[in-house]
Amino acid sequence: MNRWMASLGGVALLGLGAATAQAQTAPPVTVEQGPVTLIQAGRLLDRPGQAPRGPSTVVVRDGRVVEIRDGFVDAAAFPGATIIDQRDRFVLPGLIDSHVHLVSDLGGQAGFLSGITENLPTHAYRAAENARKTLMAGFTTVRNLGDDGGVTMALRDATAAHSLPGPRIVDSGNSISTTSGHMDGRLGFNDELRDDIPHDNVCNGPESCREAVRVQVGRGANVIKIATTGGVNSRIGAGLGAQMFEDEARALIDTAHLYGLKVAVHAHGADGINLALRMGADSIEHGTIFDDETIRLFRQSGAYYVPTLSTVNGYIERLAADPNAYSPEVLPKIRWRISITGQSLQRAVPAGVKIAFGTDAGVSKHGRNADEFALMVQHGMTPMGAIQAATVNAADLLGLSSEIGTLEPGKRADIVAVDGDPLTDVTVLTSMDFVMRDGRVYRDEE
Repeated sequence: MNRWMASLGGVALLGLGAATAQAQTAPPVTVEQGPVTLIQAGRLLDRPGQAPRGPSTVVVRDGRVVEIRDGFVDAAAFPGATIIDQRDRFVLPGLIDSHVHLVSDLGGQAGFLSGITENLPTHAYRAAENARKTLMAGFTTVRNLGDDGGVTMALRDATAAHSLPGPRIVDSGNSISTTSGHMDGRLGFNDELRDDIPHDNVCNGPESCREAVRVQVGRGANVIKIATTGGVNSRIGAGLGAQMFEDEARALIDTAHLYGLKVAVHAHGADGINLALRMGADSIEHGTIFDDETIRLFRQSGAYYVPTLSTVNGYIERLAADPNAYSPEVLPKIRWRISITGQSLQRAVPAGVKIAFGTDAGVSKHGRNADEFALMVQHGMTPMGAIQAATVNAADLLGLSSEIGTLEPGKRADIVAVDGDPLTDVTVLTSMDFVMRDGRVYRDEE
């Protein structure tokens, strides 16, 4: 140990000793409880998957739900309480999007060029605005699956402290694939530029893949995202089947689990989906093609399926605005994705596969995350099932069931409200009237 470290250690020990002595003589501290907020709900879906309650009051203190009472409780029961009148609205837990890209807002050629023409601060401001849009849309928690130079990691910390308006963020750091895989940022650039483009998120062989995971762990990732197949938006004509060997996928997933992190797997073709499920993936993102083995592996492993149907909305809108929005390598894959989207969900629902809500926002538009609900119902889910996927199931997938997903005593006061009944018309969730996160009101349409 060098002298500097020894001195620092001595100071730390002295401080610890002083703190211990003070703790032995200091009187007990009385913690003051914060003010109460009463949210009066016309109907309340406090536990998606169960029947909604009638007129109810959610009691909130210090950012958490304290209790839920039948009927409309007035301030006399809690002197000094603030009353939020949602008696004409349907109230439910804050929604969760399990698959977003907050930095991304452009697609196709425009998105490709932005990586060259725009700097990191520009991306940071865009991510902050996308986070605000997402929160205003009623999504109080998201899982961000792809960082850009630390932008969304920093944003995660800022929204956690409520320094900026945005959802709670579970962040994956940089997504990982093999060289020339979907996450290789060098695709599409000429040879003179390739070595200058960061690529510590690509790996080849088990040892390299273990290191790639550890790099993201060291950056502070909350979850690891990998790609076992090609991608629709990859600027390479190598298809959408498996692009990773079994020993590489095993190394990635086992290393993430070693550090207590879950693994989200980008996969389109059934071969790459099945590979990931055999190796212990926690969720499959997109999952465009299922076979019988896919269904068996999902049920055996208990992994979640995140369909991301909304990607087609982004593709269709960009192509309508500009038929040349996508490069020749990408356009055929986009047309294929549009034609086949939803077929896997139609197989998954009756088979009892666990489904979590995710949009791939960034490919689709931020702030329009709730458009996914209509597509989920169109392809086989009930409105209640779709809402459950965006609350209870998504909370479970993110490892946050003790904090969010339902409105129960002790859980975070993440609460939203809409006009209309989403259990009969799920599209009412696209027009959010009230948004609270951690007991703070971010939107309240009078």
